Amino acid sequence: MFLIYLGILLLSAATLLFEITLTRVFSVAEWYHFAFMVVSLALLGFGASGSFLSLFPRLIMRKLEHLLAVCAVFFSLGCLGGYLMVNNIPFDSYRLAWESRQLLYLVVYYLSLAIPFFFTGLALGAALTKMPSQAGKLYGFNMVGSGLGCLLVLVSPPLLGGGGTVVLAALLGLVAVFVFSLSYSKLFPSLAFTGGIGLLILLVSLPTVLETKMSPYKSLSQVLFQTQTRTLSTRWNAFSRVDVVESRSIHIAPGLSFSYEQELPTQLGVAVDGTNLSPISLIEAGQADFTEYLPSALVYRLSPSPRALVIEPQGGLDLLTALHHQGTSVTVVVSNPLVIEAIERFGERGHLLDNPQVDVAVEGVRSYLRSSKEQFDVIQLSLTDSFRVVAAGSYSLSENYRYTMEAFAEYYRHLAPGGILSVTRWIQVPPSEGIRLLSLATATLEGLGITNPEQHMVVIRSFQTITLLVKESPFNQQDITIIKDFSDKLGFDVVYYLGIDPAELNRYNVLPQEVYYEAFTSILSPSERKAFLAGYTYDISPPTDDRPFFFHFFKWSQVPYIWYGLGKTWQPFGGAGYLIIIALLLSAVLASAIFILLPLYFRPREIRGQSQTLISGVRWQLFIYFSALGLGFLLIEIPLMQKFILFLDQPTYAFVIVLFTIFVFSGLGSLLSAKLTKALPQLIFILALLAFLYPLLLPYFFEALLGQSLFLRLFITLGALAPLSFLMGVPFPSGIRIIGNLSPALVPWAWGINGCVSVISSILALIIALSVGFSWALAAASGAYLVGAGIAFYWLRKMAPGLVREQTT
Repeated sequence: MFLIYLGILLLSAATLLFEITLTRVFSVAEWYHFAFMVVSLALLGFGASGSFLSLFPRLIMRKLEHLLAVCAVFFSLGCLGGYLMVNNIPFDSYRLAWESRQLLYLVVYYLSLAIPFFFTGLALGAALTKMPSQAGKLYGFNMVGSGLGCLLVLVSPPLLGGGGTVVLAALLGLVAVFVFSLSYSKLFPSLAFTGGIGLLILLVSLPTVLETKMSPYKSLSQVLFQTQTRTLSTRWNAFSRVDVVESRSIHIAPGLSFSYEQELPTQLGVAVDGTNLSPISLIEAGQADFTEYLPSALVYRLSPSPRALVIEPQGGLDLLTALHHQGTSVTVVVSNPLVIEAIERFGERGHLLDNPQVDVAVEGVRSYLRSSKEQFDVIQLSLTDSFRVVAAGSYSLSENYRYTMEAFAEYYRHLAPGGILSVTRWIQVPPSEGIRLLSLATATLEGLGITNPEQHMVVIRSFQTITLLVKESPFNQQDITIIKDFSDKLGFDVVYYLGIDPAELNRYNVLPQEVYYEAFTSILSPSERKAFLAGYTYDISPPTDDRPFFFHFFKWSQVPYIWYGLGKTWQPFGGAGYLIIIALLLSAVLASAIFILLPLYFRPREIRGQSQTLISGVRWQLFIYFSALGLGFLLIEIPLMQKFILFLDQPTYAFVIVLFTIFVFSGLGSLLSAKLTKALPQLIFILALLAFLYPLLLPYFFEALLGQSLFLRLFITLGALAPLSFLMGVPFPSGIRIIGNLSPALVPWAWGINGCVSVISSILALIIALSVGFSWALAAASGAYLVGAGIAFYWLRKMAPGLVREQTT
């Protein structure tokens, strides 16, 4: 029996390692939103496995250890084969609207990735069906193994890269085969050992066939297409891949004035996950005259020789600008250590960060500011992401805690008297980023009690970019004179300052209509703002930490325009954007309905032969109960992962630590669930209450502890999530024991319901968060668990006394 538990732990660890690695691989190979879509639908393999067991129950008649070993073999083959398949299929999301074969490629993507999840689900479902009385231990080892798999994500990608980590997951699967088969076979352990040696050779050699192939539309791919281009460095860590390239085609200076007539200095390019190519300029700071022609130079004209804070400069362009303008001290906050290594190795001939005026903080800016009492004359929020067409919502999924009301309030509190915050974004047509930026700044200042925010803000624009300045005190006439002289000299347009003459507008980079000025005056007018925000084409409401999606501009009123333009724009999925997430939800609901209903209409004789009255009554209670658990679990898990990105600085750290805590402590709850069955309704009710209270308490929790070291914050996260996670592990195995005592034939169906609804829940959680915030997703989880508590109460109080038997072994 111990070998079964150990094998399930290993197989579960391999599965979670594979799942999280897929999100990293597809973030590099394609785009973040595509990674989410593929992995979410692939997880339907769990639900399909439950339906398969319900339709073919004779599989359970076989020796359990043999069935588990076979499933683990196919998991390992599916990991490696699925990765190689999707890495070599010529799928192109940009051509999906024109080429029907791309749809076929997409289906192959889904099926290839679903196979390993299907066989893991088949193994777990078979074990639960065969041993429902041991559901607590089986589910507990499954959860603890999943938590351990999460931890492997922290160490494997830096050592092995994305492809190597997939091989490691397959190797763990073969170790599970070895463990499962030890008690009954000599052949299987030998085959597993031989296969493991082969995978170890792959890990050591890491042939080029395992290298992750990147979309040709990513900025790194585009520059690599150019002649005389070479990659100088490629490094992985747990949360990113960072490349440094050399090419004569790299000339990057966002917003550079047309008045600059010289050549840009030689530049290298640094890309994170293959995108957002930023320049590393190979020039001494004192000679970087071109930085005087950038919109970001304006803040240094207003505040000469300042104490400056530069936030996430990536390749270091804004750092170079600050040093060129004689900043007395420059603090650089970068959350990715690989980017710092790239700047140290290549920037300013290796000396950019060695400047005694420069202080480097490798952490998230929010945690840095919370731990620092220093005030700055200039705070520069760098423009490091590439230009993207955001109108259709293709990049809605990326949360960004640097562009929220709470973040801007933190920036403002760290401005010295007369200090200035400078933020630059891309010009979009129709306007989106720039208008949301002003909406965000206005709401923040008003939230800080500033009654005249229009006196604290100035906006200029170049041909490409729009720059917002927010001053700690009102801009005075001397400031306005400097701003106008700077803009006139460099051919920038002043868009807004209090009292601007309309004749000063739209002079150099001429728009058909000065829409920015019109929008800004409406936003800054309290009487017009609400109607303007409601009637504007895009959602430009200010993001918050509870809804940190700065790039989510979607409104339902856009649907007719998106539908009309579908397939007519050069964007992923024909420009469907946010509607792809809705289509994903509908696809998951349809697929889940098929998997859940199939066993009811094509159920085997074993179910037909039982008491129909009892079974049909419990069947729908079972459906509601396990659906509620599937909804509740993921509606807690997904929002907490996204909320803790703020607390732990990096998405991967948040994903890994939150998942580790939830899985391990849920596993402990599952192991003890047999002793807690009689209190099941009360425990689920407490779980629902905690799910409702957590979003109310977490903001205070983060505010008090965000300034602590990352190491300490990791342990604080474990302690904060442990009680909730423990309770999350009790309802599922308890329900399986109840159903196992009543009708073991229904256990696979319950497993399938939980798997299918979990996928729906993961997508629904994101849609709720994008629309109304994480707190509402957690509130929905609370409601789902309350429904589950009601069913559990009915089972324990109203059904036959023999329905629930407390398991003590």
